[in-house]
Amino acid sequence: MKIAIGADHHGFQLKNEIQRLFGMDKGGRQIAWLDVGCFSQEYCDYPKQAKDVVVSMRTGLADVGVLLCGTGVGMAIAANRYAGIYAALVWTEELALKAREHDNANILVLPADYITAEQAVAMVNAWVLATFEGGRHQHRIDQIDALGGI
Repeated sequence: MKIAIGADHHGFQLKNEIQRLFGMDKGGRQIAWLDVGCFSQEYCDYPKQAKDVVVSMRTGLADVGVLLCGTGVGMAIAANRYAGIYAALVWTEELALKAREHDNANILVLPADYITAEQAVAMVNAWVLATFEGGRHQHRIDQIDALGGI
């Protein structure tokens, strides 16, 4: 599985830690990371990284994405501007699991200022291992898609 990962300056260190600590999921699959930045702790605006993760997914360079910023809110808002993107802001393993199972989240958004590297890795693992349940949940996704987007 290839995961595009991006962060602003708040999420820079945690982004690097996730990549360092998470090379294989607990199901035994190797994870390849596509790091779209940012590449230092210098101030940067998060919409660029959100777009770069989405473009990586749309062009087939990545299967899914992970985004980090201080609260995660800005990244989630930015990523969800794109049609077919379901970016879920999570702060627990259970929410990460449900984001995939119920909402088919294809981007996991993490609040870097509020979680540890170990928590982040556990959330990414739960999300990567989960599968979309479909059924009544697909009906809701269809309703979201009918709202439109860019």
